[in-house]
Amino acid sequence: MKIEDIAKIAHQANKAYCESIGDSSQSDWENAPNWQKESVVKGVKFHLINPQAKPSASHEEWLKEKESTGWKYGPTKDADRKEHPCFVPYDELPKKQQAKDHLFKAIVNGLSSFIA
Repeated sequence: MKIEDIAKIAHQANKAYCESIGDSSQSDWENAPNWQKESVVKGVKFHLINPQAKPSASHEEWLKEKESTGWKYGPTKDADRKEHPCFVPYDELPKKQQAKDHLFKAIVNGLSSFIA
């Protein structure tokens, strides 16, 4: 298993979770834009290097990555305008959004021992 394989699994799980809470904005991994895939890979690498990091740290890393590429807060997710409603501190996220960081961390940590 490669880092990209874990990223794909984490992305697909995130997509399924988002759909379960009424958010159908995520594409399947194969159709996801490169910026999104790169963001997921960075998240996987973060948790591989920092397996004890809290889910909140995952979100903070995501915020840093987004900010460095020009994203900002917006009431709805808009990739063209680089706006995202989750562009807030972790403790200001709704619990349903915080759950995504818990899920992501669990997937990466659970699959980390399978990296070839």
